[in-house]
Amino acid sequence: MSPRPERKPSSDERADALEESLMKQLAKPAPSARRGVGLLFGGVTPSGVPIEIKPLPAMPAKPTLVDFFRLRFMPHTVTHMLQSASDALKKGEPEDTVLACLLHDIAINLLKVDHGYWAAQMLEPYVPENISWAIRHHQALRFFADPQAGYEYPQRYVQIFGEGYQPEPYIKAAYEQARKHKWYGEARMITVHDLYAFDPDTKVSLDPFVDIIGRRFKQPKEGLGFDGSPVAHMWRSLIYPDNPL
Repeated sequence: MSPRPERKPSSDERADALEESLMKQLAKPAPSARRGVGLLFGGVTPSGVPIEIKPLPAMPAKPTLVDFFRLRFMPHTVTHMLQSASDALKKGEPEDTVLACLLHDIAINLLKVDHGYWAAQMLEPYVPENISWAIRHHQALRFFADPQAGYEYPQRYVQIFGEGYQPEPYIKAAYEQARKHKWYGEARMITVHDLYAFDPDTKVSLDPFVDIIGRRFKQPKEGLGFDGSPVAHMWRSLIYPDNPL
């Protein structure tokens, strides 16, 4: 006896199922903020921790990079970058590598998506080209292990992106291009020192890096955000995050 053919749902049944599915989606609470929003503007950290919004101190009339570290960049981002730069300094890396580690995540305060590209663009008028190039490409390199350089895929990324995560094709293409570049090693060193496990007892300070900033960062005399550079508006967005328009 041949099996009875499976009955296909009627058009009315399909319509009812679609309506039920849409109603379930509408019942889900909307997120309070997109995950890609910059940390200064609220939302959540990349690992999903909510950001507390607090009143911000006024910035000086001619802000320096140090002022942004002390008055605008979010504390846990500053701690991460200081630990990264401290690790590079302790292990005898060149000043350009130390500065790249110190600055590699500054754009996360503005937005998280493609933060390496945004940070590189923000810094291009003020740092040597190899530093901005390395910061741009650390974004792609961090997804690909390089055991010879001492870099393994971070367990932290398994928690954030999920097991077996495959980055977008443009990220893989950027990685493959960077592998062939003369500055590949400089970008790779950012990932090597891009620490994800923090020692809560480690004391970090910006003080050891102030002289390096003075030597390798071209501080505009008008102040960051007011020098008429193509990226001044990005720095102003951090100065005035509460402006409605």
